[in-house]
Amino acid sequence: MTDDIRLAFAHPSERAEASATAPFDRISLRDYVVEVEIGAFQLERGTLQRVRFNIVVEVAPLTGPIDDDVDRILSYDRVTEAIGVELHAERINLLETLAARVAERILLEPQAERVFVRIEKLDRGPFALGVEIVRSRDGMSHAGQTHQEAPHPRVVYLTNEACASEHVKGWIDTLAAMDAPLILCVGAAALAAPQTGHAMTQRRIDLLAIEQNAWVLAARDLRCKVVETRTELDWAMKNGQICLWAPSKIVLDAVDGPSASPRDALALAAWFAAEMKAKELLVIGAAAPDASVPVRAIPVDQANL
Repeated sequence: MTDDIRLAFAHPSERAEASATAPFDRISLRDYVVEVEIGAFQLERGTLQRVRFNIVVEVAPLTGPIDDDVDRILSYDRVTEAIGVELHAERINLLETLAARVAERILLEPQAERVFVRIEKLDRGPFALGVEIVRSRDGMSHAGQTHQEAPHPRVVYLTNEACASEHVKGWIDTLAAMDAPLILCVGAAALAAPQTGHAMTQRRIDLLAIEQNAWVLAARDLRCKVVETRTELDWAMKNGQICLWAPSKIVLDAVDGPSASPRDALALAAWFAAEMKAKELLVIGAAAPDASVPVRAIPVDQANL
């Protein structure tokens, strides 16, 4: 076996040593196994599987004595915390995505210079399926930048009666001019959705029924863009775009998903408002739901915004 082939399957610590161009110190996390729901295939949804992490972080050698001071070194806990934060942020389909996010989070640590991340699925067969990536501080686009927190939006739930109102465009005008980004939520149209008799498939159909109604409202006001991912929502809020929430992806990918059924679209909107740390949940055309954010409810015939 040639050295190149051997190193391709060696532990990341050997690859780090073989490719070193500077005298870095290294810390490593070996054979760290967690159970998580991950995967792009339908058979991987609703099922926990074991995932193994092997990570090596190269750090610049310390200058001066360490003095046995944990605050002077990159703690192993910061590496395991990076994994935990990314696993709990949202459900992830691809190991490549998870590896990149873990690497980026580790490189936010001031001591970290380069990181090797290997992640393997252990339960897809009598073998390990995995990816390995290398990222360096020099190659990170956010290096030297501070994190910009997403703004707190105003989430507005519109009943079907509110959506059909001749005043809906005026309401959107007023809401868009207020002091927070605007995200609109709707329920399903007043049409009978197909019934499958199977909980998981019915959940998807009911979520898609909400999204269909969002597209109907988007056709009435082309300023409103149907958005399904947290990344696009964050971008839209920072750039003044009015959003209509398409819930399927965020709901299905949530680590701690909503207890509300998609058939209770108002309760789903209340969960979403909490997830977005909304400034307010405004309900037009229905009673105020239980929510962990401030709530206002206005009848359609009194909605003088």
